[in-house]
Amino acid sequence: MKQLLAILVDGSVYASWLFIISAGLTLIYGVMRILNMSHGSFYALGAYSGAAMVGWYFSTGSVPWFSFVALIAAALVAGISVGLLVERGLLRFMYGRDEVVMILVTYGVLLIMEDAIKLIWGVEPYFAYQPYTLLGRTKFAGLSFANYDFMLIGVSILIGLALWYGLNRTRNGKLLRVVIHDREIASALGINVARIFTITFLIGAGIGSLAGALTAPGLSVVPGMGIEVIVLAFAVVVIGGLGSITGALVGALIVGMARAAAVHLYPDVELFVIYAVMGLVLAFRPQGLFAVANARKI
Repeated sequence: MKQLLAILVDGSVYASWLFIISAGLTLIYGVMRILNMSHGSFYALGAYSGAAMVGWYFSTGSVPWFSFVALIAAALVAGISVGLLVERGLLRFMYGRDEVVMILVTYGVLLIMEDAIKLIWGVEPYFAYQPYTLLGRTKFAGLSFANYDFMLIGVSILIGLALWYGLNRTRNGKLLRVVIHDREIASALGINVARIFTITFLIGAGIGSLAGALTAPGLSVVPGMGIEVIVLAFAVVVIGGLGSITGALVGALIVGMARAAAVHLYPDVELFVIYAVMGLVLAFRPQGLFAVANARKI
């Protein structure tokens, strides 16, 4: 029973982390049809920005609880600023190109951002553990859990609800769904598609940076972390279906629980099980579990 509880909690925490990362990636693909390889670099940018800000904040002797605001604000400012530069300075000139070309372009952005991060912050690891320890721990059924991890679950739920509400209950969200369905018709109806693209990319970049910032207190921030995470994010969105927020949620839960079960029961297959689940899903649903249907033009 204790082991089952540990698997459920660890799986939920890992799934929450994966969903926050994958939500921005699948949103950008759903609207812009860009498989954004640079998404992992925005994650790393948020982690470095947040960790550096937290380190500076605590060095000033300020109120510890406001470090959460500093952590999130630094990541969002960095992610949205760089996202605006990438979208306005590069991607807007590439819209309409083949998806493979866009993958190569965003992969180039990933390489540039990874080197830029090393130039700015160096290659030494950064540590921002203070926010993680501030919330303390909770003991239940003989097990000890970090309250910060439960906060991560809550943040992922809030992000999921915000995306659902924004897409389904707001005017801009409905306009965005029109663009998803058919960008040419949307443009003919007077919808500013370029503006929708910009907003979408900034939201996706912001969510990716936020994921990095929220992850930073729980681990060391090191070069290459963005490349590692983009592989996991791709696995999640492929399982759930490219372009589907619901699919990203379900994919994150499947991967999170599968990995947690493997870690506790069969540690040697921890990495293998993620890709085994992906292969199993794709064998029966090549388009993913909740793939968004594309309208066929005649």
